[in-house]
Amino acid sequence: MSHQAEDRGLAPHTKPLKLLTFNLQVGIQTSAYHHYLTRGWQHLLPHPRRGERLDAMGEVLSGFDIVGLQEVDGGSFRSGHVNQVDYLASHGGFPHHYQQLNRNLGRVAQHSNGLLSKLPPARIEEHRLPGTLPGRGAIHARFGDGPDALHVFVAHLALSHRGRVRQLDYLSELIRPLRHVVVMGDLNCTPDQIHAHSRFREALPLHPVRPPLSYPSWQPRRALDHILLSDSLEADRVEVLEHLFSDHLPVAIEIRLPDACRASLARA
Repeated sequence: MSHQAEDRGLAPHTKPLKLLTFNLQVGIQTSAYHHYLTRGWQHLLPHPRRGERLDAMGEVLSGFDIVGLQEVDGGSFRSGHVNQVDYLASHGGFPHHYQQLNRNLGRVAQHSNGLLSKLPPARIEEHRLPGTLPGRGAIHARFGDGPDALHVFVAHLALSHRGRVRQLDYLSELIRPLRHVVVMGDLNCTPDQIHAHSRFREALPLHPVRPPLSYPSWQPRRALDHILLSDSLEADRVEVLEHLFSDHLPVAIEIRLPDACRASLARA
């Protein structure tokens, strides 16, 4: 391991962790409702400027320690056979990354979630979330070892209320035995809907951080993109970033880890 990578691994002990979640809509530029119709073809066909958009995204993402991605393509015809998780990891300077393929449409589309990290995860698991329609998933990354490890979940939940309830139930069982937890992603529900889910709220005693409005990106009216924290983690700042082409705005947060959690990362 290089000295630079070692320095990055020590970062949590000297400064807050910078986290970001972003539904990048496979790099489609959307800035009005009618673009869903007029630019919908880009979900199936390549666009010559998609590479430029990924470059711009990578430059912004490079300022963060851990990034959760939704609606990324794993390398198919529509993305010009570019694995967007790999591409953003390379251009953003993330030595650790993971792609979860949720809907495999062969050469046409590779619907995925992604994780980018400058800290080395001790373990990564992927989960297929329940639902009437298959294709929703969550990535579970553990940083450090033992009961004070940091657990980061990246998820993209269903559009239907019934589907989200089942998926939040599933996540609740994973989270319940854990101490220091971050859940981030496009959860397709408002803060009030999350707090109304008693099983999830009991599993993750939510830090009182109200997420900013993130959708639609050109005139945000709803908070659908979340970075949820267990009450053991302290949030310094929560904000949305400027429009990065997608129909969702990126949501960023800085968190401070408790001493025991920092020690767990140091041992790792």
